Parts: sequence; C-alpha cells; structure tokens
Amino acid sequence: MTPQEIAEAVRDAMWKNDRASRLLGMRVTAIGPGTATMTMAVREDMLNGHDICHGGLVTTLADSTFAFACNSYNEVTVASGFDVNLIAASRRADQLTAVAREVNRAGRTGVYDIDVTNQRGEAVAAFRGRSYAIKGRAVVEGLPVGRIGRED
Repeated sequence: MTPQEIAEAVRDAMWKNDRASRLLGMRVTAIGPGTATMTMAVREDMLNGHDICHGGLVTTLADSTFAFACNSYNEVTVASGFDVNLIAASRRADQLTAVAREVNRAGRTGVYDIDVTNQRGEAVAAFRGRSYAIKGRAVVEGLPVGRIGRED
C-alpha cells in the first residue's frame, strides 16, 4: 500500500468510531500522510451567551483534525498537549475549515499546526498540537505501521 492509501484506510477506520466529530457535524474532506482537512458548520446549538461559536467547539474541530493528521501513518498516536489561539469569532452558519500539517515528527513525538478559517478565508484559530505515538500499535490491524522509511 502507498502512504496515501494507508492514510485513507486510517481515516475510514477512525471516522467509524469518532462519535464526537460526527455529533458536531464535522467532515473529513482531505487526508494524506501527516495532513488532514476537516470542516464544520456552526449551528445554533454551538453558540454561547454572546451569540458566537463557543471557543471550545472551534478547538474541538482543530483537535479532531490534528488527530486524523497524526494518526495517518497507522500508528496509534495521542495528543500530549496543545496550544490554541482564538483569533476571531465565528457565528451561526459560518463554515469552518481546519487544515493540519505536520511540522516535525521524530521518534515517538510530533508537532502539528492546524489553521482554522471561515468561509471567507479569514483566520479563526491557530492550534499547535504535540503528539505521542504508541510505538508499533496499529490503528488498522494488518496494514504497515509508522512512516515508511522513517528512522525511530
């Protein structure tokens, strides 16, 4: 299998069990080795007392996108921490897009940047996630584990 095919198989397996992302109406629109893109429409029930999307839900979109990107090598990978900066408010009916890219991955740790924008391409949040891979544990059994050609 190619690295892209592995990323797609991992996406499918993770999505099947990702109840939180599905509940919030998120969609995985792109996946690749170390990358992912997800979208979420801001609904009425996502608004806080100021009539803007709750920052925790914007963060959840970024965190879900981070999870798909860092697990795309078929090695179970969890967050070891993240920082998020909420840049601008999002409102009901906004269409949010989160794009994750791998900054660095060495051994069991990785760093990923996730940019969240609205339908006008305006920045909503900047998220940096730190990941930790459970060495040798596959997301999808029977597929190669870890980045092909990577030194641990």
